[in-house]
Amino acid sequence: MIHEFITRHSKVARVAGAALALSLLAGCASNKPDPAQEAMNAASRADQAASRADAAASQAQQAAAQAQAAASRVEQAANDARAAAERAEAIAEKTSASMPRRRAMSHHRRHRRAHKAKSSS
Repeated sequence: MIHEFITRHSKVARVAGAALALSLLAGCASNKPDPAQEAMNAASRADQAASRADAAASQAQQAAAQAQAAASRVEQAANDARAAAERAEAIAEKTSASMPRRRAMSHHRRHRRAHKAKSSS
């Protein structure tokens, strides 16, 4: 979008420079000492400005593409983090649900009774 805008304006600048050069060459211009040279200089400056505008548009387009890629990577990282958090929560729920609390207590009581029985014999 930016590139098209700048390209369109750079073409306009080139055409304006060429028109100025032609008008000066045809003798329709000012009282300057060398109108042909002035026209060539103006056309050259317009062409250089158009080239700089094209380069700037290209750089802006590259920067926009890089920003878009970075935003995509950030979004993917957020999705990955969300999925990891959900998996961790599911594992925590499974772990807490499957802990045999009563069995551990009864095992402790049995072990204690057996130890007392051995000591008293």
